[in-house]
Amino acid sequence: MTLEYDDKGKIFTEVISKQPLAVVIQTGVHRIEGVVHIRPQERLKDELDRPERFLAVTDAVIYDLAGQEVGRSAFLAVRREAIHWVLEQEEEA
Repeated sequence: MTLEYDDKGKIFTEVISKQPLAVVIQTGVHRIEGVVHIRPQERLKDELDRPERFLAVTDAVIYDLAGQEVGRSAFLAVRREAIHWVLEQEEEA
């Protein structure tokens, strides 16, 4: 990644474009429905294999194991180690 500075010292970084992908994530105690953002030309698996400790999820709805909604958040960071499985949501016709 390249860093550029202006004459006042402001840092500019390269913008990485990403595409939204609706997913369902299962952890040991919650099911999360939300959006994960992946780089163009990459798969969901590629995003899951990144070395970062947390996976960013936007527009998240969190359910307990009984299916009761327990929360909503515009942004949720999910610890990758806690993820049991991830399912890409089907688009409704």
